Amino acid sequence: MSIELVGVVGAGTMGHGIAQVFAVAGFDVVLRDVTVELARKGRDSIAADFGRLVAKGVMDAEGTAAALARVRATADLAELAAVDLAIEAATENPVIKRALFTELDATVKAGAILATNTSSISVTMIAAATSRPDAVIGMHFMNPVPAMNLVEIIRALQTSDATYEAVRALAETIGKVPVSAADFPGFISNRVLLPMINEAVYCLFEGVGTAEDIDKVMKLGMNHPLGPLALADLIGLDVCLDILNVLFESFRDSKYRACPLLVKMVEAGYLGRKSGRGFYAYGHRGP
Repeated sequence: MSIELVGVVGAGTMGHGIAQVFAVAGFDVVLRDVTVELARKGRDSIAADFGRLVAKGVMDAEGTAAALARVRATADLAELAAVDLAIEAATENPVIKRALFTELDATVKAGAILATNTSSISVTMIAAATSRPDAVIGMHFMNPVPAMNLVEIIRALQTSDATYEAVRALAETIGKVPVSAADFPGFISNRVLLPMINEAVYCLFEGVGTAEDIDKVMKLGMNHPLGPLALADLIGLDVCLDILNVLFESFRDSKYRACPLLVKMVEAGYLGRKSGRGFYAYGHRGP
């Protein structure tokens, strides 16, 4: 199964990061969002990241220019008709994802693979919304996509061996390390990570420690590169809440119930780095 043209649906933090990785690996990419302005904003974010990489000497200007030229921004889903692989990176909402996969199924050519970057939702359920469930698979990248090596590969109940092998090999081609995870809510990564983040929020909520001290304990005592509250800000507090809600609704286990402080912060619009405020405040100089 040859994959040359890749479509990415959703040009936000995860979507443009996925598009960037594929472009650097030499793939032509169609980056689509609901408006052309959002799609172009995602492409501009890739350009900005390339600028930082050139300034650090990680990539050269010629290489980044060539990679950026391989990314086409659009709001027209029909422009994904010829892709060999479409990767969905939309909001972590099962209703939105099912509807989008029904649209993709009707748009993308026969024989193409449809992948979801969902971080917690049933891939089996998403696959059932299409007429090609054997060609649907989970491809869960980590944030920030260009810097993180892991990709969780999640087989739906319907996913064929050929689809799985093609996607596993593709992950290696773009320089990632594929790890197989069963199709359970949260898979491996977020089933372990989100309860830890949630417990850190409870520690802050109950006054056990300040945000700085909670993160310092996990960094210095547990050798984590980033504390759980700073990591939540990086992921997005709304995304953390969405994942916890999926885990709680799926397992009906109180250990996945979101801390009231996390709920209130999302209600207030304090979403982390992307909004300028979360557990920390962010400016042009960082947290």
